[in-house]
Amino acid sequence: MSTISTLQQERFSYRPKLPAVYSAHGPVVSVQEGARTTALADEAAIARSFPQTYGRPMLTFAVGQRRTVNPLRVGVILSGGQAPGGHNVIAGLFDGLKAVHPESELIGFLGGPSGLTDNKFRVLDQAIIDAFRNTGGFDLIGSGRTKLEKNEQFDKAAANCKALKIDAVVIIGGDDSNTNAGVLAEYFEAQKIPIRVIGCPKTIDGDLKNEQIEISFGFDTATKLYSELIGNIARDANSAKKYWHFIKLMGRSASHVTLECALQTHPNVALISEEVAEKKQTLRSIVTHVAGVVRDRAAQKRNFGVVLVPEGLIEFIPEIKLLIGELNDLLAVHEAAFNALTTSDDRLQFVSSKLTAGSAQVFNTLPGTIKLQLLADRDSHGQVQVSRIETEKLLLDLVNDQLREWAAEGKYPGSFSAQTHFLGYEGRCAAPSNFDADYCYSLGYTAVALVLAGKTGYMASVRQLCRPASEWVAGGVPLTMMMNIERRKGKDVPVIRKCLVDLNGKPFKTFAAARARWALETEYVYPGPIQYFGPSSVADAVTCTLGLEQG
Repeated sequence: MSTISTLQQERFSYRPKLPAVYSAHGPVVSVQEGARTTALADEAAIARSFPQTYGRPMLTFAVGQRRTVNPLRVGVILSGGQAPGGHNVIAGLFDGLKAVHPESELIGFLGGPSGLTDNKFRVLDQAIIDAFRNTGGFDLIGSGRTKLEKNEQFDKAAANCKALKIDAVVIIGGDDSNTNAGVLAEYFEAQKIPIRVIGCPKTIDGDLKNEQIEISFGFDTATKLYSELIGNIARDANSAKKYWHFIKLMGRSASHVTLECALQTHPNVALISEEVAEKKQTLRSIVTHVAGVVRDRAAQKRNFGVVLVPEGLIEFIPEIKLLIGELNDLLAVHEAAFNALTTSDDRLQFVSSKLTAGSAQVFNTLPGTIKLQLLADRDSHGQVQVSRIETEKLLLDLVNDQLREWAAEGKYPGSFSAQTHFLGYEGRCAAPSNFDADYCYSLGYTAVALVLAGKTGYMASVRQLCRPASEWVAGGVPLTMMMNIERRKGKDVPVIRKCLVDLNGKPFKTFAAARARWALETEYVYPGPIQYFGPSSVADAVTCTLGLEQG
């Protein structure tokens, strides 16, 4: 980096805070074990899939005794999509290893999990780490989405680690990446390969969480950045008073990002996918609801507003969820025949002919562009790539159609002009907020503590995050504890379960209690940019979601 910004120069000097348990002897800690754990669901199936690592106890760290420790060599992998704070996890790993022994080394595998199997790496030294402290992105070692699932991959990983004399591998990723970590740990244990595997919880979507993992890193920064942009758009809407803005937000499998941004900005409409599924709302009922808000605001001469749409909404609408499930299985079974077709019309006809009658009817009523987006290349898990589906434009078009019908019937006197936005990649590589800088650094230290304690098949855990960092509680969670069985590419496989928005939780109930007022009134909040400097109430504030969940 030959040229850096003034802000980046200032951020280099920020010193992340750590839990007090590390203040005495760094990652040399005392390990307190809890009771034997079980999987979230499908216990028997998960136990059969992980006979070596299933049922291990929860771990909590306490201050340890000073002792002599041999140098460690640890490999680190960034896996999956980027999230703010990944570089600070690596910095925490590096500093934690050096605190254990000055001759310890950190090896960065390049380009994600494929770096481990292809033996592409770089040794990370002090100068390299210092150049990336408190910065966004994953460009230090790069990331990738290679899935570790075959014995040949595991054997290559083991051979490469043995050649490099690596004691442990730390995988920084989301639910699928950490499922990979659990599978790799299980294989190494079964083959009696003395290489430990530790995971770290990453995803801006916020769906990797439970009682022990209170939040995934990156969510805090990304939602603050999105909320700033939403606030800017809302202020523009309130200034021009002539546009409705339909804003799609990251969050394929859960609506945590949309809910948090709604709590921060007070839009006129925020759709929550989990509520749509719970109430079995149809696409038509959703459109009618949004159009109703537009109509009611128009009656008050307010022909403008803001609508937040979660990225994965379309998969939660019951009739479309069923359709997508059929499409995923159909395209997995008939992949060769489908790919042999050269025209869009032939592909649409082929798919329609193989769907059940109900799904075929739904499929044929969708606009042509949406149909083709539903048939686009699947991701590595055989699932539709919902970020490519322009749900915000679909809703806008259908709302516009509904308003035209009402206008023809004399039921809508307003005017409707709309803009669409997709806030996605803008949030994935932002410079981490103070919270994410501290949290990620602590996760890196905690991963070192787990390795030093000889643990494998665990995820680093830092809890009580609404308290000052000195009061955070560090430990480990067995990866199998977070798993259930899901259907992927037509097969039932063990995966870490995604956490959905809790419709009985305080964050959603707080939103639900206010949304009718927000719909009709103009109560926008303009959060402004992420703050790194200033009073602690601003610079160190946690998300609305975490604050509400922990009171």
